[in-house]
Amino acid sequence: MDFLNSFRVTASGLAAQRMRLNLIAENVANAQTTRTPEGGPYKRRDPQFMARPFDTMMDKEMAAGSTGVAVDRIVVDNNPPRMQYDPTHPDANADGYVAMPNIDVVTEMVNMMSASRTYEANVSVLNANKAMAVKALEIGQ
Repeated sequence: MDFLNSFRVTASGLAAQRMRLNLIAENVANAQTTRTPEGGPYKRRDPQFMARPFDTMMDKEMAAGSTGVAVDRIVVDNNPPRMQYDPTHPDANADGYVAMPNIDVVTEMVNMMSASRTYEANVSVLNANKAMAVKALEIGQ
């Protein structure tokens, strides 16, 4: 692994966690959204990271350098919506129930803390790589 590959791997981790944090913020912001352009309540979204077998990663690393992690796709939660009784709501059905998004704000907050910690770990690796680069440059002086 050359020196710049470690920066690329760290940058890909930062980008992946930033995407995760954006989706969590979107989920929390739409936790009460009962009407979307697609129809029905908002559906929770979650990123799915691409996993690679270790031997494939090693072959790739030996050939051209590592590419890090990437968001493979965004998964939409297709679980049924949470039904809440509120006959005064404009989207209530004939029985008085409103289809609410199936989003647990506490779970989203836990996911946000996990993504934030992972982001911080990537920043620490980036700073360590940067410090090593500076020390390597000082050797030549």
